[in-house]
Amino acid sequence: MAKAAPHGHNIPPKIIVKKIYIEGGGGHHGGAWKVAYADFVTAMMAFFLLLWLLGATTEKQRKGIADYFAPTLIDTHAIGIGGSGLLGGESLMSNNKLGPKAAAARVASMGLAAPIAQQGPESGLGKKGSLRSTPASRAEDLKSFETMRRQVMAKIAGSKQLARLANHIRFIRTADGLRIDLVDDADYSMFASGTTMLDGRAGDLIGMIAQSIAPMGNPIMIRGHTDSVPYGDPRAMNNWMLATGRAEATRRRLALGGIPEARFDRIEGVADREPMIANNPADPRNRRVAITLLYRRGVFGQ
Repeated sequence: MAKAAPHGHNIPPKIIVKKIYIEGGGGHHGGAWKVAYADFVTAMMAFFLLLWLLGATTEKQRKGIADYFAPTLIDTHAIGIGGSGLLGGESLMSNNKLGPKAAAARVASMGLAAPIAQQGPESGLGKKGSLRSTPASRAEDLKSFETMRRQVMAKIAGSKQLARLANHIRFIRTADGLRIDLVDDADYSMFASGTTMLDGRAGDLIGMIAQSIAPMGNPIMIRGHTDSVPYGDPRAMNNWMLATGRAEATRRRLALGGIPEARFDRIEGVADREPMIANNPADPRNRRVAITLLYRRGVFGQ
């Protein structure tokens, strides 16, 4: 605006200019929200791409992708699995699981069986490197099993306390060795109901078995079985836990009887999945512990 000059002076009026600056870009926030939104969109694109990959690939293809991003597990570039790229140059729908040049890869035939014409009469069971029992050792084991069985039955017959359990012990020859079944019935249980606590007579029987098999060098497998009667609260206790716990309790009693720790090969609990009375899974005879004397294994080079 112009101010009037003083009277009697020819002085031009002063002009005052007022400039107003308007800050753009959203005020004090600027454009930062745009960067954050772009990051969010990028993350969502990556997420939906992951979902698409999971839905469009097979389990083997997903494993190949995972192995590619975990080179410490297997050097896929060196051995040729999956080719030299993420999918080995193949599409997601390809049936070729070993890359575009599977036949030329150094381990292309690792998972492929040799043609029947190239296999011998005992393919995979060669004398060198086999860990299966030899015919000679198997024959020796069978003799030892029979001798042990006679000793156990003689000791049971000679004890008034154990004689009552004669019907609860069974010897069964299997492809793995000799299985000793300790079986419950409606009148007697080896363990207190619903627990892993051995009955006194059952503990004595297992201790006597331990003394009989201690001189033998055969590995031992113990498997616990239950009937199908469920528990009220399966979160607190269930038949899987009970079967495994009873197998472990049997292992401890054998160990107290003189069986070295190194001889225990497997301790398993199978709940009611392998009933002895198949047409009645709730039958008390399905409750049992199986102690299997396994055939002695060979060693490399034998």
